[in-house]
Amino acid sequence: MRVENIVIVDYSEDWAKEFEKIKTDILKKISADIIRIEHVGSTSVEGLCAKPIIDIDIVIEDYSKFEAVKSGLASLGYEYEGDLGITEREAFSYEIDQKNQFMEHHIYVCPKHSVELNRHVTFRDHLRNNQSDCQKYGEIKRAAAKKFPTDIEGYLDMKGVVISEIYQRCGLLK
Repeated sequence: MRVENIVIVDYSEDWAKEFEKIKTDILKKISADIIRIEHVGSTSVEGLCAKPIIDIDIVIEDYSKFEAVKSGLASLGYEYEGDLGITEREAFSYEIDQKNQFMEHHIYVCPKHSVELNRHVTFRDHLRNNQSDCQKYGEIKRAAAKKFPTDIEGYLDMKGVVISEIYQRCGLLK
């Protein structure tokens, strides 16, 4: 089992620029088959600390477009990994040395009505528009990384309590 060092850093304005670079590269191959590309996750929220990894959701109409998108991503060096246990969110990986011109990133493909896509966008938009929740989330992320620097499950569990509270406030949990 690989031990991951969980590093949380201050927000960087470069993250939005890095997202745009990756998005531009991806659009060269799949623009005709997608609806949009969303910058999600903590790096998409101005002022929020984060692990310095860009999370990207590529939005498709439905699965009739998936094979074309999968093929286009493969031509760019991305490898399909399946849904990794999350319905309607298809994950892609890459060899780090093939994409060293870009910041580390995660690529997901979601149909436009995906529950996971809605969760990503709703959470992001809530944090962008709610400074107190954004601050609270940042604080728990830093505390969890400090307490569990090499234990991703412990890190996720600790910050999960605050995430659930925020999900409740933004309508993701009833």
